[in-house]
Amino acid sequence: MTVDPVANGATTASNAARQTLAGNFDTFLTMLTAQLQNQDPLSPMDSTQFTQQLVQFSQVEQQIETNDTLGSILAQNQASAAALPLSYLGHSAVVQSPKANLAEDSPARWTYTLPTAADRVTLTIKDASGRIVHTATGDRAAGSHAFTWDGDINGAADAPPGTYTLSISARDSEDKAIAATIHVVEKITGVDMSGAAPRVLTASGLHDLAEIIGVYA
Repeated sequence: MTVDPVANGATTASNAARQTLAGNFDTFLTMLTAQLQNQDPLSPMDSTQFTQQLVQFSQVEQQIETNDTLGSILAQNQASAAALPLSYLGHSAVVQSPKANLAEDSPARWTYTLPTAADRVTLTIKDASGRIVHTATGDRAAGSHAFTWDGDINGAADAPPGTYTLSISARDSEDKAIAATIHVVEKITGVDMSGAAPRVLTASGLHDLAEIIGVYA
């Protein structure tokens, strides 16, 4: 798993702040000692000013400690977020994605949802190169519908195994477009942690966690 650059940056900034504070404090003590040694006995220094400066140094040090604590909490939260997808392994996920996998012994399965009833619905399946391999008429009622494709290329042949993309054109009686939401249900077989945020692997490819709307045993 890659190390979070944000956490690294926070640690570097904290170390730099500590070094600067230590250097400034040493300089302050040196100057204060020199002033005390050379002050006029008949007109001694007012302690109020350097007391306030000592308080300011203390406040800066406390702020650095607070930043370190917040950085530690952030790192723990990121570690927890990275570990969560590991618990999904072997489970089926409902993923908001138009891509589904077609295998020799398993058809490609999608579900799609229409927010309102449509006058006509056309389902189009494309292969990885963007070529249309199948078209069908979809259900027009509002709500969720299941669509299964066994690889038939419009009655001409069978499509080879692979990942295929479903698109939906839905129109109402006034020929206005209706936006359909497409999901697939696939088993999570892996977790990719090479990027800034973990992603899960299914038969159709990698998916961001934000695309997953449900996980089932």
